[in-house]
Amino acid sequence: MTIKDTPEEWEIRATRTPFTGAKTSVRTDDVVMPDGSVATRDYQVHPGSVAVLALDSEDRVLVIRQYRHPVRQRLWEIPAGLLDVPGENPLHAARRELYEEAHVKAEDWRVLTDLYTTPGGCDEAVRIFLARELSEAEGERFAAEHEETDMELARVPVADLVREVLAGELHNNCLVVGVLALVAARQGDGLDALRPAEAPWPARPFES
Repeated sequence: MTIKDTPEEWEIRATRTPFTGAKTSVRTDDVVMPDGSVATRDYQVHPGSVAVLALDSEDRVLVIRQYRHPVRQRLWEIPAGLLDVPGENPLHAARRELYEEAHVKAEDWRVLTDLYTTPGGCDEAVRIFLARELSEAEGERFAAEHEETDMELARVPVADLVREVLAGELHNNCLVVGVLALVAARQGDGLDALRPAEAPWPARPFES
């Protein structure tokens, strides 16, 4: 038996957008269920995101600490950001986020994993990259604003992050998924067997 997510789309009788924000919106669809009934489904429409698990030569992950207002917590995360431009190459966006949030560049890039953050209520798709062979980026640092002006930056050993994830001390989804996927990849076919950085991404098609 092959375990694989597959595309499918149920009939929509009506759709409306009761809220439109700066980056995301809320959509309400009237969806036909398998028994023929119609149910209303509300969900956030999201442009998609990229995240970067940047791994240095000492087996440490580059993490940032940032205030997240919806959950009223300051969370440790990996660098991440929105796909602001429709059809944007996610690798280009990932390089940009690593530079802007950590002033770091990487020579080796792979796709670590792809996920939907909350598919029951949001269509956000995230591609998490593994970035290796890190070095300081050239040029001026990116001018941070809003929550990013108060960010902390650290490099933490992989083993320490795994321990804190399993202890329930770290909660950011991209950090949790990325770190555990890294460990799983190492225990499987190895990091060099991961998909290339520009592997197809059906959830957010892009041009090379």
